[in-house]
Amino acid sequence: MKIRQIIDTLFIKPTTNTLLQLFRYGFVGGIAFVADYGTLFCLTEFLHLHHLWSAAIAFIIGLVVNYLLSTSWVFRKHTTQNHWLEFLVFAIIGVIGLGLNELIIYIATDLCKLHYMLSKLISTGIVFFWNFFARKFILFNKK
Repeated sequence: MKIRQIIDTLFIKPTTNTLLQLFRYGFVGGIAFVADYGTLFCLTEFLHLHHLWSAAIAFIIGLVVNYLLSTSWVFRKHTTQNHWLEFLVFAIIGVIGLGLNELIIYIATDLCKLHYMLSKLISTGIVFFWNFFARKFILFNKK
């Protein structure tokens, strides 16, 4: 397989292949994570918001970035043509992820005494898989 074909398969051609979508979602998640993590840091360190408030706001910013990139690149099959409904379901899945995010950060930071930024890394890994599989099989699984 030529390099161009590999690049097309991994990054350009639409796909319903779960592994390829997970690969792409990893990139999308990485970009959303930078927005989320950077916002968390700035709000906590520079605006002196409590880390749980900062985490909630940052998560929402990451959610919007994730939605825009996911619907334009990762998941091309939509269960609905109503973009507001689609975003609402996407957001509900994200809110569940936010609940997991907050719970994990609380446990890791406040109970286990880890630094909040390390807690966020742990949370991100867990919430990433929840978000991908919930979105793939609930929202972007047109049969």
